[in-house]
Amino acid sequence: MSTRSGTCSSSRAPCPARATESSRSERTRTVAAPKAPVLGSQKTVTLEEGVFAAEVKPHLVHETVRAELNDARSATRGGKSRGLVAGGRSKPWRQKGTGRARAGSTRAPHWTGGGMAFPPNNRNFGSKVNRKTRRAALRSALSAHAQAGTLGILDPGKLGEPSTKAAVELVDKWEKDLPILVVAQPEDEGLIKSFRNLQRVVVTIPAELEVSQVVWARSLLISEPALEQVQGRAQ
Repeated sequence: MSTRSGTCSSSRAPCPARATESSRSERTRTVAAPKAPVLGSQKTVTLEEGVFAAEVKPHLVHETVRAELNDARSATRGGKSRGLVAGGRSKPWRQKGTGRARAGSTRAPHWTGGGMAFPPNNRNFGSKVNRKTRRAALRSALSAHAQAGTLGILDPGKLGEPSTKAAVELVDKWEKDLPILVVAQPEDEGLIKSFRNLQRVVVTIPAELEVSQVVWARSLLISEPALEQVQGRAQ
């Protein structure tokens, strides 16, 4: 090994001096807190780093979205077994002497007009997702929007009175892709009524926010009062 610091005789061997310098630089490296613009103004809002700058984990997002879509399925299919089909109470012919095969009912599954052998019933499609997994998936979905620059903040004061025209102007100036998901507090009636009539825009409240909605949206808008509650749900 050479006597000079930071050099090694073998290219495969790690150099202690370089290793300490790199680890020191990693410790001193500062990551800027994520920020999001406030629509209709020049202001920006500093976001929670643990929620909007988290590592994106697609496998957790996939697991959670799949569970949410399964929970939304309604078990409306149904068939009749041989015990539910009308008729067939009497024996179609006597047991012996006819030359035919034995038969006890005309509603057996192999008979025309009979019941189903294994009819579909009210199946529960729901699947369980752990709370930590669901929160990590929400952090991943929110962080993906923050990293892509498709996250914006809404000031309810700018939409005190319901105005669809004002909402359209805000969206047009933002110049982001549709569809858009708007998250607002139930008390922000002016904001909710302004956005709910727009095409390809879905409005929801923080208590009902789902990961599948965040993934579906190409752009995400969160009102300032709802931001704290959204961050609390993801932590």
